[in-house]
Formats: sequence, C-alpha cells, structure tokens
Amino acid sequence: MAKTQWDFGELFPPEATRKVLSVGELTAQIRQLLEKHIGQVWISGEVTNLRAQSSGHIYFTLKDANAQVACVLFRNETVPHRELIADGQKILVQGDLTVYEVRGQYQIIVHAVELQGVGALQVQFEKLKQKLASEGLFAPERKRPLPRYPQRIGLVTSPTGAAIRDVLHVIKRRNPSLEIILVPCRVQGDGAANEIAKAIRLLNEFNLQPSTCNLQLILITRGGGSLEDLWAFNEEVVARAIFESALPVVSAVGHEIDFTISDFVADFRAATPSAAAEIITEDVFASIRFLAQCGDRMRQLFRQWMDDKQFLLDHNTERLARAHPRRKFQTWRQRLDELHGDLSRCLKHHTRHSTVALQNLSERLHRIHPSQTLKLRRDQLRQIERRLNVLGPEQVLGRGYSITMDAASGKVLRDASKIKAGQKLKTRLKTGEIITRAESASPS
Repeated sequence: MAKTQWDFGELFPPEATRKVLSVGELTAQIRQLLEKHIGQVWISGEVTNLRAQSSGHIYFTLKDANAQVACVLFRNETVPHRELIADGQKILVQGDLTVYEVRGQYQIIVHAVELQGVGALQVQFEKLKQKLASEGLFAPERKRPLPRYPQRIGLVTSPTGAAIRDVLHVIKRRNPSLEIILVPCRVQGDGAANEIAKAIRLLNEFNLQPSTCNLQLILITRGGGSLEDLWAFNEEVVARAIFESALPVVSAVGHEIDFTISDFVADFRAATPSAAAEIITEDVFASIRFLAQCGDRMRQLFRQWMDDKQFLLDHNTERLARAHPRRKFQTWRQRLDELHGDLSRCLKHHTRHSTVALQNLSERLHRIHPSQTLKLRRDQLRQIERRLNVLGPEQVLGRGYSITMDAASGKVLRDASKIKAGQKLKTRLKTGEIITRAESASPS
C-alpha cells in the first residue's frame, strides 16, 4: 500500500549521524584524491588564454574539441622551450594534477613542455641547423661554383616522383645532349635519409673510376610536401654526405618556400626541381641560343656596316661637292653680288645723307643772310623805340608834368634850394616852353 505521508526522518538523518564538511575540507579531499590516484600526467592540447605575470609565473589553458584544463608554470621551474608557449600553439605538457583550492578548480602544475607534431620537428630542425652552422658546414667560403657547361651529372631522387619528370623535361628541352647518371632512392619515410646519403657517396665513388667520364655535379631533388614529407633532407647523415662530396652539389627540395638542411649545406640551392634543371643548363642553353642568333646578328652587323659605309660615302661626296672649284667660284660671284648690293646701298645712303645735310645748311644760310639780319635788327630797334617812347619825357609831360631847366645852361633843375632869386628859368611843357624868372626858392 502506497504511503500517504512523507517520512522526513528517512530524508534527513539525525544530527548525531550526519557528517558535514566545509568547502575547504571537501576541496582538500578532492585534491588529495586527484594527486594520489592520478598524480603526474602527460597531456596535449592547444594553448589559449595565455597570461604571463610580472612575477614570472605563466598561466594558460590547454583545450581540445571537448574540454579544457587550467595550467600553471611557476617561475622557479627549469623548463626547456618555455618561450614556445603561445596562444594557438599545440604542445605536450608534463605536470602534476592538483586542485587550486581558492577557486575549487583543478589544474596542472607544469614541469616540462614539448611542441607537438610539426612544432617538435621544427625545434629539431633549428637545433641541427645551429649545430651544423657552428661546425662551418654552411660557410659561404666553402661553396664551389657550378660548372658552366656540364656534360654529365649525377641525379639523386625517386625514379617515380614528379621531380625527375620535371628535371628530365627541362633538360631535354634546353640541353638534350646532357648525360644523366640516376641513382634511385627513396626520398620520404624511414631509412630515406640513409639511402640519399649512400647515393651521394656512390656517385663520388663512380666519379673516381678511370674508365668513366667524369661527373661535373650532383643534383639531389624531390617535389613539394609537408615538413614530415621533406624530413629526410633534414637528417644529419644527408648533410654530412653533401659536405664530404668532392663534386659540387645542387639541392632542389620542395617548393620555393621550403628550406631544408640540405639546401644550406649544398653548393647551390634551387627553389624547385625545374629551377635546378634550368640553372644547370643555363650557360649551355644561352650558348645554343647565342649560336642560333649569330646568323641574324651577323646579317644585322653587315647591314649596319654597309649603312655606315654608305653614310661615309655620302658624307665625302657632299664634302667633295662643297670643295669643288665651281662651288668656290659660285661663292665668289655670290659674294661679289652681295658687295655690289652693299656698295649701291651705301651710295644711296650717302647721297640721301648729303642731300639732307645740304638742305640743313641752306636753311641755316638763309637764316643768317644779311637781309634777314637787317630785318631782325630793325625789328629790335622798333621794339626799343616803342619802349623808349613809353618811358620818354614826352609821355610824362603828356600826363601834366613839366621839366624846369636853367635857361642859361639848359641843365635840368631837381633841387629847389639850389635855385637863386632872379635866376632865369625855362619850363618845358608837353607843347612849348615858358621862360620865367625866379623870385624866391624855398625847399619843401
């Protein structure tokens, strides 16, 4: 029969039998369980939420498609590749699983870091590159020049890859007479590096045989691919074989953006297999092209030579025509005509100038003729006469004035104090004179 009432005693036990934990106690127990039963682990993932604190500690999160976990790398941990931890980088970390009790969050205390996949290979690549560079395998002064006109070369590559097809196609087009000694080998996978190194040494040994025609260089090549695909050319054994080769080595591995250790050790690096074939055949191809153009060039030079000679002939003909006596006679006649014209112009100019001078002299003579001078003097005399008439005593007398003179001497009297009584005087008026005698004189 179903119960009709709740039995709360069953849901909540008495306080005497109940065990209550604090948050800190629970978190501590969880930490102990994790550290005891899981402990140290290796874990892979992508770095996100990277935070580098001023204290030197590094905090980040490792995540994958399904979950994420917090990680901490303390400053005092001696961890190689610490600088490789970056957002978006895929890495492997080794550390202790624990709980950060303050937040109740489980985390990994990191003790080691490795790059995952391509990143790990890249680290290995850089280490080997630094090692070989320090030993002088990349030194520019040891690089040997390539032969300009090779007749026979050694080829190290896969017989079934795209690289050999590209190389043969270019060589057939540019220098079909070039002989190729192929040493087939694998260029990818385990053991490929040893096969490449063995092929390089084999070609050097072949070159020492007295019965064979000498090789001029060795080409090692393969097509593009990932870093893992090209890794055989990053092996130290291949680098050592290239360095020890008595023949110059051309490395053409991958595409233009791909660089391998073999590129740095080789005497010459080509961006692609086709580019390597073009470089090897460049001088021969240029010479063939030069010879093919020689006929046209010689015809062009001959035409240019003929044009130069024709120009010189025309120039000398013109000079001869200019230096012919007839030309000089014609020049003299022309000059005579010019001088005659100049003489006529000068005569006309002189005649015109003399005529003008004569007219000027005639006018001057006319101006200084005695009759003209006499006329001018008469005119001047009349002007003086008119001025004298204006200023003469007659004009003064005409205005009512008179002139008194001593009757005996005719001397004009101007001072009344000098006139004596009884002195006979003569007064001149505008019309006529008056004879008087002075009775007395008094000064004014």
